[in-house]
Amino acid sequence: MPVFDEGGAAPALAREIAGAFGDRNYEMVFVNDASRDDTLKRLTDLKAEIPQLRVLSHHKNSGQSRSIRTGIIAARAPIIVTMDGDGQNDPADAPRLAERLKAAPDTLAMVGGERVKRQDSAAKRYASKVGNGVRNWLLKDGATDTGCGLKAFRRDAFLRLPYFDHIHRYLPALMRREGYDIAFEPVNHRHRETGVSKYTNFGRLKASVSDLMGVMWLQSRSRLPGAVDEA
Repeated sequence: MPVFDEGGAAPALAREIAGAFGDRNYEMVFVNDASRDDTLKRLTDLKAEIPQLRVLSHHKNSGQSRSIRTGIIAARAPIIVTMDGDGQNDPADAPRLAERLKAAPDTLAMVGGERVKRQDSAAKRYASKVGNGVRNWLLKDGATDTGCGLKAFRRDAFLRLPYFDHIHRYLPALMRREGYDIAFEPVNHRHRETGVSKYTNFGRLKASVSDLMGVMWLQSRSRLPGAVDEA
């Protein structure tokens, strides 16, 4: 869970995650992206209550993608589940995505969430629909909601991908580029109860143009070897 100025949402989210995963063998990694509020203190205060909780902190604000990568590098399990830190993703959906991936062949590298009945403004939903349509048309990744933060994927598959800022929005295309299969599951979406969004429609559009061109270039330069045998 990447968090930036989410002191109001993070503790409740951590408790929900603990409840959702119950007695499963798991760890919970929050990455505090140099928050300016009390996010770090409120999370560290929870460590006695939730022994599975780990809290990492950036010294400089580096964005959502870098925070996700920091957490994945630090993680000790082969299956990763990511969630947005604002509480809009429902932790109750997370074990289902992880279990589907765990039961699947290694060729399935990611199970992405697709938000049902999105609880965002009409303008945000419209911008997302247009953006997803354009991205899918150009990249042919089969994803209709790549902006959903709730995803389960294999740690080793993620670490094979070329890193760049905003990579979290292009995981379906990049996983396919490496020859992996991906799947999707419908997930719940909730109102934001505290804090404010760190993105604007204009900001997403500005970044997405260069990102799309870069991912299209990466796709054009991909050469897969098929199976690899050792003599």
